[in-house]
Amino acid sequence: MSQKINVAIVGLGFGAEFIPIYQQHPNANMYAICQRTESKLNAVGDQYGIDVRYTSYDDLLNDPNVDAVHINSPIPNHAEQTLKALRAGKHVACTVPMATSVEDCMEIVKATKESGKKYMMMETVVYAREFLFVKELYEKGELGKVQFLKASHQQDMEGWPDYWPGLPPMHYATHCVGPVAGLLKLEAEYVSCFGSGTISEDLAKIHNSPFAVESAHIKFKDSDLSAYVYRSLFDVARQYRESFEVYGSKKSFEWPLIEGEDPVIHTAKKPEHEIAERVTTPDYAHYLPEEIRHFTGHGVYNLDDNAHLSFVQGGGHGGSHPHLAHEFISALIEDREPFPNAAQSANWTSVGILAHESALQGGALIQLPDFRNV
Repeated sequence: MSQKINVAIVGLGFGAEFIPIYQQHPNANMYAICQRTESKLNAVGDQYGIDVRYTSYDDLLNDPNVDAVHINSPIPNHAEQTLKALRAGKHVACTVPMATSVEDCMEIVKATKESGKKYMMMETVVYAREFLFVKELYEKGELGKVQFLKASHQQDMEGWPDYWPGLPPMHYATHCVGPVAGLLKLEAEYVSCFGSGTISEDLAKIHNSPFAVESAHIKFKDSDLSAYVYRSLFDVARQYRESFEVYGSKKSFEWPLIEGEDPVIHTAKKPEHEIAERVTTPDYAHYLPEEIRHFTGHGVYNLDDNAHLSFVQGGGHGGSHPHLAHEFISALIEDREPFPNAAQSANWTSVGILAHESALQGGALIQLPDFRNV
């Protein structure tokens, strides 16, 4: 494949992590960058040798040379910037979550169909080495019949900027919803969620969300499976943990309790003391073009003086960044839907939004829209 996609990155905090990946991808041209703060725009542009620079997002979208935008702006801007880009005829990759309302999720799915352009939510967990390991076990039949899935995302967001303080936990749930839905490509049908505990009053009043923890059960459509996910953001003592667990009839996979430990495989029908064993999760750089394989092991933010909080607390996101970029570029080159596509991303994002609504209603069952047939 000799074709190259002209990529523009919007937002140069966490977004800068992807610049060298696109620069070295054989089918990408790291064409332009966009940042409101001109001094930061020029510093990053100079560092990476990118000549095309915009402080105005609208000006970037008016550039006919831009094929695709990769949005890394603050969460409240995701939906508006995504819709603008799709309607301007650009493909879109966007960091999580897709949007902050079910209505905006629906609008983005509609816009992809109307524009004929691709959308991909850049959910790190479904390209992390742990997820790829479990996916490989599942596809080889080693798990047997999958019986249950569970995931959590616990994080102390104190000190994070702007829109984070007081955020309802399930409003940022794709890191735990994505893997439980994504492994078997399941679609969430309805959700029930409970809130537990309370955060400090000064935080709770920001979003009128009192809960320290939100825990939800998800029922999947046309499947006998359900999943359990839980989230916390403030006033809960817990080391960062983005966990994903799968229970099968032959083997089960459990995330380690402490960062740095190896995960556990449980194998059925062994003597009790042999059922559980720790395993080392392999790297999956061989899935990638040779030019970008080295990015599964390190990134821009490995340096202490350049450490973005999401990268430090996220443990490097499981080597997912080059896989995400490669999936997006490959989908455009091959003219196919990326994973997750717009409908899948809307489903995963809306699980969290509606889970919070359920928690406010004492655990009421709430149905998800059918995003595939909008």
